[in-house]
Amino acid sequence: MGRLEGKVFIVGLGLIGGSIALAIKKAHPEAMIIGYDVNERQLGLARSLKVIDEAARSPEDGYGQADLIVLAVPVMQTEALLSSMPLERLKRGVIVTDVGSTKQRIVQGARRLLDHGVAFIGGHPMAGSHKSGVAAARAHLFENAFYILTPTDDVPPQQVEALKQWLAGTKAQFVILTPKEHDRITGVISHFPHLIAASLVHQAREYECENALVSRLAAGGFRDITRIASSNPEMWRDIFIHNKHELLALFDRWIAEMERLRSFVEEENSIAIYHYFLEAKQFRDGLPSRTKGAIPSFYDLYVDVPDYPGVISEVTGYLAEENISITNIRIIETREEIYGVLRLSFQSEDDRARAKACLAKHTNYATYEG
Repeated sequence: MGRLEGKVFIVGLGLIGGSIALAIKKAHPEAMIIGYDVNERQLGLARSLKVIDEAARSPEDGYGQADLIVLAVPVMQTEALLSSMPLERLKRGVIVTDVGSTKQRIVQGARRLLDHGVAFIGGHPMAGSHKSGVAAARAHLFENAFYILTPTDDVPPQQVEALKQWLAGTKAQFVILTPKEHDRITGVISHFPHLIAASLVHQAREYECENALVSRLAAGGFRDITRIASSNPEMWRDIFIHNKHELLALFDRWIAEMERLRSFVEEENSIAIYHYFLEAKQFRDGLPSRTKGAIPSFYDLYVDVPDYPGVISEVTGYLAEENISITNIRIIETREEIYGVLRLSFQSEDDRARAKACLAKHTNYATYEG
């Protein structure tokens, strides 16, 4: 695919919008990237970091110039922007897309664009980070990730190909789904798991009223398996409202599944319980481990370190010397005169591999992946 020229207008300059801007600029250096964000600080930062070439004063200021419009804002805001977009000011042949993790209501909200002959193609890059904001934006954020596109029958195939060409710099794997297929799949693998994680945390919080040891004992594995419950509450509120119908169906199936499992336990059906866990293990062990999915991966490296002053700065110092960035660090266990465990989190599989090699070169500390 060749390089494209033209103007790209990105509304919303957070991690996703900023990373898309960088990926487009990398593949199409002659294109002009215009950006807008309600947060003036983010907008200014995007300009100073050269994530965008030019800042728009308002969405309306950028719409009319653009050959491609990317709405990189939360789903509720996307709906509002679609309903207020001035169709008469849009360029002929413009493509409009979004990045939201729900699609049916978004595509329905874009009906006025489609009826006006404007190509709206729903999009969802299934990659992210545990960082946020335009300062965390990276051109390679979506590399090897699945990028879902949900064009309707109204959109000519050549427009879908044109969008793929604009987004070629993401190096993502494009998958075409219907809006309903998308919402059902993401409901199962992303939306509902967030709900389960939050409900487990609520259960622990309620038990803590009976015994204060709950939160102390939950600091290890429980904290790890419920990590996603720390996600943005405003974003998840909007997603749950948007994907209401798919989630209600999942609630019904989940309740039936829990009733079935409850009966196994109540009847002490050891064979059924064993096979329940065995089948879950077999399916999970067969899932791709190095492919980006709907929930951002945690690239963790556990390091056994002796307990002496300065050991943490020693480990991080070696990594800093090789410009390996850590996204999070946590002391899982350390007791006097025995080895403790550091959990280092990285933004990518490559960073974790480099860190492992770095520590093997400089220390004799045992390392293992999470």
